[in-house]
Amino acid sequence: MAELATIARPYADALFKSITAERGATSEWLDRMAAVAGDPDLLRFADNPKSSVDQVVGLVESVMQEGVVREPLTAVARQFLRTVLENGRLSALPEMAAQFRARMNAEGGASDATIYSAFPVEDAVLADLTQSLEKRFGRKLFVSVQVQPELIGGIRVLVGDEVLDTSVKARLEQMKVALAA
Repeated sequence: MAELATIARPYADALFKSITAERGATSEWLDRMAAVAGDPDLLRFADNPKSSVDQVVGLVESVMQEGVVREPLTAVARQFLRTVLENGRLSALPEMAAQFRARMNAEGGASDATIYSAFPVEDAVLADLTQSLEKRFGRKLFVSVQVQPELIGGIRVLVGDEVLDTSVKARLEQMKVALAA
């Protein structure tokens, strides 16, 4: 995995340095592009020597337009994708997006946060939870929620390398360790 991060860093850095005013919009299209690039079928198609760069760019653009956001790729996005494809780095695109977002967050004093919950979280509860977590971690958080029924109840929050685990599963593990000691 370290190799992938090493490959992705120059691309993310170059894109970050070249985009100054529209970093939020860039992060959005880069995340969508990374989601498309993570598809194994697309990676096989791109690796096929019979597939041209133009064909892969066209395919990625058409798939991206089928989603919720139906706007064509910007000239910058198209050129970035073309550069990535010409250098055979499509598989590193998700890591490029993650590193771009990390640089953007670091500059803005923010972090990505993932909340793992046993059940879906309602919007109002998520807003309150986000506000509480921002106070606890002392920075703006961009929150995503993933449902993990094996937590039984409660939540587990991952912010960078910090973990806040208030799940029932974690508490049961703590009780198990205490009883075994």
